[in-house]
Amino acid sequence: MSLPDYGFYILCGTAVILLAAQAVTHPTQFFQVFIFGLTQGAIYALVALGYTMVYGIIELINFAHGDVFTLGAYIGTTLLGFFAITEGTFTAINLIALIIVFPVVMLIMGGINITIERVAYRPLRNAPRLAPLITAIGMSFFLEGVMFLWRGPATVHFPDILPTQSWYVAGVFFGVRDIFVVVVGAVLVSLLAVFINQTKLGKAMRATAQDRDAAQLMGIDINRTIAATFFIGALLAGAGGIIWGLYYNTIYYQLGFRSGLIAFTAAVFGGIGNIPGAAIGGLVIGLTAAFSDSYIGSKWTQVVIFGILIGVLVFRPTGLLGMRVPEK
Repeated sequence: MSLPDYGFYILCGTAVILLAAQAVTHPTQFFQVFIFGLTQGAIYALVALGYTMVYGIIELINFAHGDVFTLGAYIGTTLLGFFAITEGTFTAINLIALIIVFPVVMLIMGGINITIERVAYRPLRNAPRLAPLITAIGMSFFLEGVMFLWRGPATVHFPDILPTQSWYVAGVFFGVRDIFVVVVGAVLVSLLAVFINQTKLGKAMRATAQDRDAAQLMGIDINRTIAATFFIGALLAGAGGIIWGLYYNTIYYQLGFRSGLIAFTAAVFGGIGNIPGAAIGGLVIGLTAAFSDSYIGSKWTQVVIFGILIGVLVFRPTGLLGMRVPEK
């Protein structure tokens, strides 16, 4: 084990020891913060998976992915407006609206992301790496501009349609929406893992990530595989946008910038290009943000999160689980 690896594990171990001390001395506060961090982490994990999938296939950091996540929330709140929903309670109409809108938004975002890949990224696939990176940043600004012109700069209310039922267990509060976020996130991540490992297209995606030229020689349609990667990443981002809106009930056009950077940090922490690592990284970063808000102060949270990003890049560039995709 190299010296940077020792430094990485020492930092992680120190953080774990400090949190364990808080869990012992103030268990109620600790587990309350833990629940909130877990829900945040589930959302960040869904967004981080899109970053890591695209990077694993074409080695592109798709900075527009966070804005795809936000656009999904904007489209979701618009579609929910067509239903006679009742906020603050849970009715049959609310359930029907959620069942219809959730997959529709995911599919819409998948189609939008395929279009982005076809128009903005595919023509630059063989260009120097700086060109598609700049294009991704430009696409991020474009999507933010679309949302700004569409709904304006003010925050937008997302309908509160989830059940309001909640419970106290040993002084720790949690509600239906907390369970909803964690369960839906876990189900989507599990479905992605099954898809990647068990389906023919998933195996084609793994082969393309390992060696694109060899995969093409074996008869794999590279363009179709890359488009499918963008599609699946957008499905998860669209789901994340809906979940964010249902949980926080507030969205704004620059939400994707901050959330996207945090999700990117999660992907790097877990190991960029590593799907299980992105899921674990999202949970860890969500918990880190929650504990920082509670024990250090919310004004320091972004410093802590991006300090983690710098620390990982310095001490362990391959991330927590290492990088499974070799350099091409």
